[in-house]
Amino acid sequence: MKYHPAIGLEIHVELDTKSKMFCSCKNDPEEKKPNTNVCPICLGHPGTLPVINKKAIKKVIKTGLALNCEISKSFWFDRKNYFYPDLPKGYQISQHHTPICKSGFLKISDKKIRVREIHLEEDTCKLYHKKDFSLVDCNRSGVPLMELVTEPDLASGQEAKKFSQEFILILRRLGISNADMEKGQMRIEANVSVSKDPKKLGTRTELKNIKGTFSF
Repeated sequence: MKYHPAIGLEIHVELDTKSKMFCSCKNDPEEKKPNTNVCPICLGHPGTLPVINKKAIKKVIKTGLALNCEISKSFWFDRKNYFYPDLPKGYQISQHHTPICKSGFLKISDKKIRVREIHLEEDTCKLYHKKDFSLVDCNRSGVPLMELVTEPDLASGQEAKKFSQEFILILRRLGISNADMEKGQMRIEANVSVSKDPKKLGTRTELKNIKGTFSF
């Protein structure tokens, strides 16, 4: 019996801006000295107020236009509440109800892959796990992080790879991000299901934090 796979991607991309998403700290997640590019805002101190990075908004809109998306005339940010050591505030500033871009597509090999949405959020801290303890580096906390979500239109790992390669080329050509997966500038999560009926989706399994090196 033949099984039919269906794959949808969630692609996170660190945007190439001078400062972080909601503060004036330097956007340099690769800074080797830990907790250098930090301030009360990205550390989540009480009483601090975020200020939006306009260039990050423009880069998301530019990406949406390149992917044939509808651009929202108004949008807002939401709090994604969860407790984990990589998130000093206890919540992540993200978008859930009103993504900046929606209903787009990208063609690969004459096949149209639908883009459900592109939204903007902030990245989290890096965790370094040792034998008996863990260390937290907040240099990455607050870095502008764009997330693209596709519909489950991909039918194989080869198509998922082709989509990711085309997307990387767009990001680099437009100066959105270098999208270097080895440096964590782009991370992919795949939602995969298989079904005997090509018109129905099977049970979804999410594969998180897929990294690799693409050759072009």
